Amino acid sequence: MTLPLIAPMLATPGTLPPAAQDARWAYETKQDGQRVVSYLAGDGSLVLRARSGDDITAAYPELRPLGRALGSTPAILDGEVLALDEQGRASFQLLQGRMGLAHAPGRAARRAALIPVHLVLFDVMHLRGRSLLALPYARRRERLEELGLQGPHWSTPAAIVGHGTEALAATREHGLEGLVCKRLDSVYEPGVRSRAWIKIRNMLSEDVIVGGWLPGKGRLTGLPGAVLVGQRAAGRLRYVGSVGTGWSQAERSELASLLGALASDVCPFDPAPAAPGAHWVLPRLVGEVRYSVRTRAGLLRQPSWLRLRPDLTPEESAADLPETPRG
Repeated sequence: MTLPLIAPMLATPGTLPPAAQDARWAYETKQDGQRVVSYLAGDGSLVLRARSGDDITAAYPELRPLGRALGSTPAILDGEVLALDEQGRASFQLLQGRMGLAHAPGRAARRAALIPVHLVLFDVMHLRGRSLLALPYARRRERLEELGLQGPHWSTPAAIVGHGTEALAATREHGLEGLVCKRLDSVYEPGVRSRAWIKIRNMLSEDVIVGGWLPGKGRLTGLPGAVLVGQRAAGRLRYVGSVGTGWSQAERSELASLLGALASDVCPFDPAPAAPGAHWVLPRLVGEVRYSVRTRAGLLRQPSWLRLRPDLTPEESAADLPETPRG
């Protein structure tokens, strides 16, 4: 049968619901992967579409048997494709080696043998020829769990009703990305970033040393668009990322003044990062940044600026990082 295209519903960043409303919410682990809508036509075929709507089926050949998992029952399922590290945790760094191969099936198959993926399913929007969009979340979850979708490369993790504080604490304890809170009575809103779904990301924070900056564009012309930051490792300043969010306009102006006073012709990072158009500064400013995880290359993922640390010198800012091979 021909299935309708459905854009995935999106969650809004926020905090846990009030304790008095806890029992009205379900809690799911927030996964660090690629959002995917799965179309099972009931004839054994499978089409995977990214959040953009692009067909990415060929990028994940190990998921094709999912098309036969429900026999002749057509369905549209919402989920997330993950690549798991040695500890069984989702690693976006590993997944990047699998993404973008939808038009290179040969390479995708070779990568699949090295870095297999796993699809976690958490919603069903269409089943047996009927739309489920207007059903409340709790009813949709019942329908999804009744399908019994557990396979070699896919599963339906349980959602917890109530106990949000404990659920969030558990994700932190196990080093997971965070939590998604879903109101039990919420309908499915295709393409909408809804307050009925709230995502809470477990973020880490560390002190960093500013070694350069990139000019802003548009309304940020004349101001730093991002700062280039590093941390000490074996006596050198190792580049750990570019931070472009977290400031107000006034704070960017203050930062521009501080950076101007420290201008230098010499890149303080060893090795120097690939940063066309960068302005280097003497590594004297210390700041605190928030980030999600550190990549295998040592870079901070999704960093945002928290505050300047005038109380710290670069020497006091942090303990040495583990040394990594150059090049």
